[in-house]
Amino acid sequence: MAGSITTPNDAVGMKDRALDEFERWADTYDRSLLRHFLFRPAYRVTMDAIADWHAEHPDPFRVLDIGCGTGELALRLARSDWPVEVIGLDYAPAMTQQAHAKAQRSGLGQKAKFLTGDSEFLPFAESSFDFVACANSFHHYPKQARVVSLVHKLLRPGGRFLLIDGFRDNPLGFVVFDVIIPAVEGKVYHAPASVIEGYFRDAGFARIRRRRLNFWMPLLATIGEKL
Repeated sequence: MAGSITTPNDAVGMKDRALDEFERWADTYDRSLLRHFLFRPAYRVTMDAIADWHAEHPDPFRVLDIGCGTGELALRLARSDWPVEVIGLDYAPAMTQQAHAKAQRSGLGQKAKFLTGDSEFLPFAESSFDFVACANSFHHYPKQARVVSLVHKLLRPGGRFLLIDGFRDNPLGFVVFDVIIPAVEGKVYHAPASVIEGYFRDAGFARIRRRRLNFWMPLLATIGEKL
């Protein structure tokens, strides 16, 4: 399978490269052109998905944003009128430092908190979140199936997991995510849609739905529910 992670050294190398990349990128991350092409479309889809979920569950709720970067999604949630507490988690300390500083400057520190951590070892109790989001970072995770399984455990019954990452199953997506991105970032793995759906099913998710978005940099949003 093209791009798949096959050895322990691959996994270590992926994490080391991602950490170095995002530590160096933190200061300019919010000015990146990728905000327009990848990040903002993902934020919009995530906010819409949470709004749909909240319409059915009006009580106060908790959201976990894995791979939160500088906290833009978490802060959008915190600015909403929803009764939400959001926690952002990122592997790069410089990213969570930026996110924390933004939250403090905007007076949102009570609703949005940020932690440095590893998606393969999520430091939370089971059944402690209502919605988990992961956008545009999944291709850096060497143990993707493990992450999806851990997310399922973290969700309360009725909770949902939204995963957004590059869609590499058409010719344009293949060029962007299997050729260009690996040339720039090194070893990454944009899993095919069928593999991602398999992760969800194996973890126990039900009512799995998929949505494609964007054209020039196509994305795939996959959402599943814990029954």
